[in-house]
Amino acid sequence: MKAKESQSGFTLVELLVVIAIIGILIGMLLPAVQQVRAAARRTQCANNLRQLGLASLNYESAQMHFPPGYRSHETSDGSGPSGVFIDSQTWDAAPGWGWGAFLLPFVEAGNVAVGLDFDVPIWNTEHRELIQSQVPVFLCPSSSGPSDPFEVVDAAGSPFSPNGNGPLSLGRSHYVASHGQESCWGECGAAITNTIFTDIYEGTTRRVTVNGDVRVVADGPFYRNSETRIAEVTDGTSSSIFFGEHSSALSDKTWVGVVPGAVVHPRLSSPENGPDAAATLVLVHAGPSGGELDITGFPIIHPVNFPTFHVGQMFAEHPGGGNICFGDGSVHFFNEDISLVTFAELSNVNEGEIAGEY
Repeated sequence: MKAKESQSGFTLVELLVVIAIIGILIGMLLPAVQQVRAAARRTQCANNLRQLGLASLNYESAQMHFPPGYRSHETSDGSGPSGVFIDSQTWDAAPGWGWGAFLLPFVEAGNVAVGLDFDVPIWNTEHRELIQSQVPVFLCPSSSGPSDPFEVVDAAGSPFSPNGNGPLSLGRSHYVASHGQESCWGECGAAITNTIFTDIYEGTTRRVTVNGDVRVVADGPFYRNSETRIAEVTDGTSSSIFFGEHSSALSDKTWVGVVPGAVVHPRLSSPENGPDAAATLVLVHAGPSGGELDITGFPIIHPVNFPTFHVGQMFAEHPGGGNICFGDGSVHFFNEDISLVTFAELSNVNEGEIAGEY
């Protein structure tokens, strides 16, 4: 009789072993895939910041100074024409346009810039649609927070109506400009500031006369009505922080500018954070600064991702740190465990400090 042909196939045990091996391989590959994706997002974010850095250099070449942190009616006593709308606390005023708006023509967003009138307030009716524009270069792909326009709010978190012009929504940015070590926004609407910290090595303090002129306090490249020239960056553009990240997972930021009287609220909480003035819609600082003390009473320096979670600090969602753009347009990745003093040294532009390794 003819022998019966043998049939090949998997037993149930063999099939289960194969499935288990495939599962193990997928488990081993998944972290690698996630790392590749995170690296790609970090690279895209760095490219965005590089574009902003180069745009600011092109702006400086055209205007002989870097763009202002934000434009505000000049006042030395908190008064001005009735139509200017000056915030009584901060002395911020119209028109309010920020550094990001001035860079629009240099980041291939001239179609948005052409419809903006920088001589009138950002909240004027003709700007309502344009100022909600989503400009890709201002958005980091690693941010887990929103990328759509957001509504500006007051101290209570309610929709804010600038000068009675109704609620206002602004296009979002995941990037911010550096005010330096010191901050001067909520406390700069007066003749004398609060105590400010001027010595990062010894923590010595002094008071200064402001009269609305933020330049006597700010030691970074961007602040209210700043017009910083390259020649004034005596520490060197390659050693001075200009731009950095601020994910919307922490708070709302915009490329548009500052709305006088608005308030920025944190989404993350810590014992040392809370709402802050409208200037933090576009600016951050490194610390130390007057009024910013930790729970032990010492002045705070907050580099990228520092757990103070201030709305006025840099904050990124890349593993281990965030991207920083220097004044020469170069972009570096700062680990979140960078020396506090080194970060503060790199944040001013003209104090002659020799920064350590980073």
